[in-house]
Amino acid sequence: MRPDHLTEPRWVRGILLFLGLAFLTLFLFVPLAAVFTEAFRKGWQTYLAAITEPDALSAIRLTLWVAAISLPLNLLFGVAAAWAITKFQFRGKQFLITLIDLPFSVSPVVAGLIFVLLFGSQGWFGPWLQEHDLKIVYAVPGVILATLFVTFPFVARELIPLMQAQGSEEEQAALTLGATGWQIFWRITLPNIKWGLLYGAILANARAMGEFGAVSVVSGQVRGLTNTMTLHVEILYNEYQFSAAFAVASLLALLALVTLVVKNFIEWRNQRLLAQGEQPLEVSPLAAQQPQAA
Repeated sequence: MRPDHLTEPRWVRGILLFLGLAFLTLFLFVPLAAVFTEAFRKGWQTYLAAITEPDALSAIRLTLWVAAISLPLNLLFGVAAAWAITKFQFRGKQFLITLIDLPFSVSPVVAGLIFVLLFGSQGWFGPWLQEHDLKIVYAVPGVILATLFVTFPFVARELIPLMQAQGSEEEQAALTLGATGWQIFWRITLPNIKWGLLYGAILANARAMGEFGAVSVVSGQVRGLTNTMTLHVEILYNEYQFSAAFAVASLLALLALVTLVVKNFIEWRNQRLLAQGEQPLEVSPLAAQQPQAA
């Protein structure tokens, strides 16, 4: 038991706990409850009709497709960028780090306008795209590009501090034992970063499914073609179809809750391994052989 002078008074802890619960209730639980209450206000039949309506199904499919396309690209870029930044010294390294952080400081709406400036009919590449019958802005490729722009920092930003903390001793030891670059990556680097990689993927996927600002600019909000779930909710709400809007919004809320559960499970697993005195990140068999080889 900790000494009394190291603990806060009971009333202070009670006030802090009350304030925390009140904040969560007001800004998390009440909005979530309101979304599901409004979604089911007119019954299951109205709810099912809202989420199975053709435009809603098209929005759901597009949202899942965009997330499915952007996620592997985010993983590829995040691993490559983190590997380059943490394992090598090269000119322009700080500039690359700045570029990775750029989407955090630029408004998504501004990002969407940049894509319109580049690929719109009056944009820099607009005449060339029209000449070759290619369409990016106000089409699905524009939605994918905008989603990629706002999500690509998440994986890299999770991996860079993790790989910096781990250092490169294991990779160097494997290299002296004759391992190739791919062997080092698959048997040492990837197992050591797998939880950070998964954590970053979860965050990137959640942002991809919930993005609104950049997507709303480049999509043109063509109903049934370029509308994601977030855009479909806005259109339904503006048309005073409140039950349908909240029904689709409830699906987004469910996806967010699933993401939160998976994220908390990963954190709980790592904390449990640490509490048991184990290493939360798996050590590769090749690295485990290093003392014997020495």
